[in-house]
Amino acid sequence: MAQRKKKLTKKKKHTASKEAETDSDTGDFELTAEIKDDDSAGRKLQRFPTASDCLSDVEPDTRELVRAQNKKKKKSGGFQSMGLSYPVYKGVMKKGYKVPTPIQRKTIPVILDGKDIVAMARTGSGKTAAFLVPMFEKLKAPQAQMGARALILTPTRELALQTMKFTKELGKFTGLKTALILGGDRMDDQFAALHENPDIIIGTPGRLMHVIKEMDLKLHSLEYVVFDEADRLFEMGFAEQLEEIIRRLPDTRQTLLFSATLPKLLVEFARAGLTEPVLIRLDVDSKLSEQIKLSFFYLRLDDKPALLLHLLRNVAKPQEQTVVFAATKHHVEYLKELLSSEGIECAYIYSALDQTARKINIGKFVHRKAMVLLVTDVAARGIDIPLLDNVINYNFPSKPKLFLHRVGRVGRAGRSGTTYSLVCTDEIPLVYDLHLFLGRPVQFATAEHTQDSDGVFGRVPQSILDDEASHLITAHENSLDLQNLHRVSENAYKQYLKSRPNPSAESIRRVKNTDLSSMAVHPVLGSGLEKTELERLQVIDAIKGYKSKATIFEINSTSKTLASEVMRAKRSKDSQLVDKFSKHREEQVAQSRPQQPVNTHTHSDYTQAGNEEDDEDDIQGVFSQVVGGKRKAQQGAVEEHPQSKKSRKLKQSGKDDEFYIPYRPRDFNSERGLSLGAEGTAFEQQASSAVLDLMGDEGDRMNQHKSIMKWDRKRKRFVRETGREDHKKKIKTESGQVVGAKARKKNFYEEWKKKYKFDDGGSGSDGETGRKAPAGRGRGRGRRGPPSRNTGGPQFTPGGRRVRSELKTGQQILNQRKKTQKQQFLQGGGMKKLRSKNKQHVGDFKKSAFGRGSQKKGKMRKKL
Repeated sequence: MAQRKKKLTKKKKHTASKEAETDSDTGDFELTAEIKDDDSAGRKLQRFPTASDCLSDVEPDTRELVRAQNKKKKKSGGFQSMGLSYPVYKGVMKKGYKVPTPIQRKTIPVILDGKDIVAMARTGSGKTAAFLVPMFEKLKAPQAQMGARALILTPTRELALQTMKFTKELGKFTGLKTALILGGDRMDDQFAALHENPDIIIGTPGRLMHVIKEMDLKLHSLEYVVFDEADRLFEMGFAEQLEEIIRRLPDTRQTLLFSATLPKLLVEFARAGLTEPVLIRLDVDSKLSEQIKLSFFYLRLDDKPALLLHLLRNVAKPQEQTVVFAATKHHVEYLKELLSSEGIECAYIYSALDQTARKINIGKFVHRKAMVLLVTDVAARGIDIPLLDNVINYNFPSKPKLFLHRVGRVGRAGRSGTTYSLVCTDEIPLVYDLHLFLGRPVQFATAEHTQDSDGVFGRVPQSILDDEASHLITAHENSLDLQNLHRVSENAYKQYLKSRPNPSAESIRRVKNTDLSSMAVHPVLGSGLEKTELERLQVIDAIKGYKSKATIFEINSTSKTLASEVMRAKRSKDSQLVDKFSKHREEQVAQSRPQQPVNTHTHSDYTQAGNEEDDEDDIQGVFSQVVGGKRKAQQGAVEEHPQSKKSRKLKQSGKDDEFYIPYRPRDFNSERGLSLGAEGTAFEQQASSAVLDLMGDEGDRMNQHKSIMKWDRKRKRFVRETGREDHKKKIKTESGQVVGAKARKKNFYEEWKKKYKFDDGGSGSDGETGRKAPAGRGRGRGRRGPPSRNTGGPQFTPGGRRVRSELKTGQQILNQRKKTQKQQFLQGGGMKKLRSKNKQHVGDFKKSAFGRGSQKKGKMRKKL
């Protein structure tokens, strides 16, 4: 007995310790308080309210106490010290995040304090989690009130899908509902998703505006609005849609702007309605990750397909995935057909592609069924492909910040990556613009460069191009599709050049003054080639650059003809000017030798300390707080210059650094690249487009504008402007359809309500969003008022299935009762009792007065 008691006591101790362990695993993170660390006099630790403190029926809000306790207890720089609630913290840990990135460490506490934020950090630095984690923390858990409480706007569908997936993974334990509103999907499903009372709406501006107009959503309950890739949202032509959405948002909302490329002056984002925003700009100087290696190849436009094939076959490893960026969808279709004919499996995406096909193609690439993805700039922003190794710019991007977004698909979360850019002659000024923006020198390839050199601009050996070109010629001869697609892509490139933003004037001037003929072979492609390759290239350049000294007047003319005599006289007269010009040209070429790194800093770069201080004062005046300003690393480099260099520089430029007042700020090139417009700052663009209209004071002058004719595209003729067009609120969706006009052909929402039997009975029950509560849905959260009794026929789900009514008819109730009685009868042994009862009845009947038992014969037996 004594041994048995000992065992019992041991078991009890073991179970008690287990319970303590489980308690510490689940709740200890949030609630335990170590008072011994804070015994200082005058500072009392916040305690949790007891039952006696809370006399009212309302449950006390312990959220602030928990956050304060967690911040006090955890001294590290991890997610623990941010005071996150347990469901949010558990989701972060489940995703595998241990330490917050710099942008997360800076932004999450500020967002939790309820301030508006404008945040910029380079690609792959964790900006999505930086606005999702505080969003989950602020929304806490699903609520019964109707209407979404958070809105996330993204410029592309792929980015919206990725944000949706990330939201579900990170907020797994919060139980918050999410609705996805995308162009290309069925509107019926989107109406149904909004009727299920989601907490978070993720969408693209075109379709979201369309749905808001159809359903007449008020959006009064929104507390948290995020503009992801904000600069792209405001410059992509959705100004009217964004204004329509922002107009419906409440004034008390919290607004966040996130992007990898945000300008310092936020005049462009005035429409977003920021109130005392905090500016957080990280990586202003180092815009690119150090893990990304850049390579630039100089070649002719016609040789680009040949080099692309060589890079995919020989330079990129077979197990590495590559994204190829092209200018137009026609280039994507042509390259897809070309690579497929050469045996390279590839997926492709462009904006005009069907939404289902886009999902299939990106899934094919993510699951490594295709190692090459051909895209336009629709996939340049935000798309996170975890193990991507290479990016190839088939057409060089027109803006420096677009280059940052393209290149940012690799080198994410600390991984390394490589970028190859194919540059033809008309794209060289864009390369100079990029280096001005990055603040780096353009490095032309020399014989001393190794394969590991970063940012080298070099040539392509002719032997590589010849080998691949022969394959391409045979492939085009054998395929009519390839020939047609090639012709279409050439025409598309001509149209693309018309709309492509022009490079800056100083970059064009520098390219004109640079001699590219002595550029060496790129080290990535030059390994294993003989030294004569450079000589061959120089001979080819000399042939290409040959210019006849004879003019058009002297061709096929003898010395006695009048034209040749005139030209000889002109030459002798202008010989001094020609010599002067040629000498000046030679000096310029000598100064800009490609062997020396071409310095991209202008003369005014080193003379603007006072100007920069003024800029910083201006920023401090606009923003309530500025985090992560520009580094002062370049000041030390400027101070190290000796006196001799300063005097030599003064002689060359004619500017004295001490007294010269620059007309441009120090970071002009960087901010010009980040601005939303093509050229100059926002003020310059607004000033250039400003028009002053003066009305006449006489009758004929005042009515003059009425007689102005305007071209009508529909009628194909000039019409008089009556002024009525301005009063019509016509807004185009992403498909080009006009929404908001009175004489609309279709009202999709009304049709959807009729189709699925949604009644308008509870019109007053949903003042938050302006939606009508569905009649047939008893499962939705937060339904108020009595349920509407709609017995007017069968109901259907958005998928087309018939809805089973919860109200039973009289016949169904009777059938159910019979069924339950039968089950009770069988379970209680009723059949056995019935059989024995029947047997006894038959026996009694046989012994009855008809014949004394079973011995009777004849008629009586038959009767029995």
